[in-house]
Amino acid sequence: MVGGATPAYLPAADTINTQTEHATNREIHRPMLKLGCMSLSYKDEFGAGTLDLDGFIDRAHELRLDGIDLHTRAFASEDPDYLRGIRMHALKKGIALSYIGVSSNFGVPAGEKLDEQVTTAKHWIDVAHFMGIPMVRVFAAWIPEGDTEEAVYERMMPCLKEVAAYGEQKGIVLGLHNHNHGCVTRTGKDVRRIIEGVDNPYFSHILDTGQYVGSPGASGQRGKEDPSLNFYGSIEETAPLAVHVRCKIYRIESGTEEWLDYPRIMKILKGVDYNGWCSIVYEGQDVEAEATAVPKAVKYLRSLMDW
Repeated sequence: MVGGATPAYLPAADTINTQTEHATNREIHRPMLKLGCMSLSYKDEFGAGTLDLDGFIDRAHELRLDGIDLHTRAFASEDPDYLRGIRMHALKKGIALSYIGVSSNFGVPAGEKLDEQVTTAKHWIDVAHFMGIPMVRVFAAWIPEGDTEEAVYERMMPCLKEVAAYGEQKGIVLGLHNHNHGCVTRTGKDVRRIIEGVDNPYFSHILDTGQYVGSPGASGQRGKEDPSLNFYGSIEETAPLAVHVRCKIYRIESGTEEWLDYPRIMKILKGVDYNGWCSIVYEGQDVEAEATAVPKAVKYLRSLMDW
């Protein structure tokens, strides 16, 4: 070697520095996806009384999950001591509590029933605040038979604005969950319209990968997508708005989800730099028990999350 020159078989120093810089940048910008599970993934076991929230936390820990989502039906009590116990158990197990799911419907007729929907949403915002849970899931509205969508909007929007403002006061985000089957959030454009109309930073979006119209799981066709409804287009429409993704799992017997194209969905999320929760919601109880299906779903989604 003459004059300290770099041997021909070694890359030049500036090349090494550039490669290192690119690798560092990839690490800096790499999304920190978190894998979770919704309590309804074990709805049969909860219903049979063989699983409760403490047991669900233990199971999440065994599966090496980052966190869990809690439906209101999973709570055995709303007593403060019980809520503190759940919070402490999750903390000790290292399991984050990502949101509380409220099954709201702000499309019911105006009056006492609609007032109850607002009161219930605010109550669970209070529970989330007490437990240190950052978000509450809400549905928008279903259209009653004989009613019109615009009439539903007229009574729904003030309610959503009210609960969003209440969430803002408490520091709790409201996550609008897209849903089919007569709900006003059937498409990505529907979700955007509502979020833009509420216009509150504390009113955001929980993206459900299986609940837009045309989905193989939500279409009523049981496994058959309706391409004319552009189901994946709706996911693309609202992925930039999502702060949480509910990953529906319908058929996982083979170890791969068979109804939804998760490589395609993950590509959509990657394309918008999504950086948050991917939470399993298992709905294939009619063909495979939760105890064997959910671990398969965990393994499958985890394999797709290393971008």
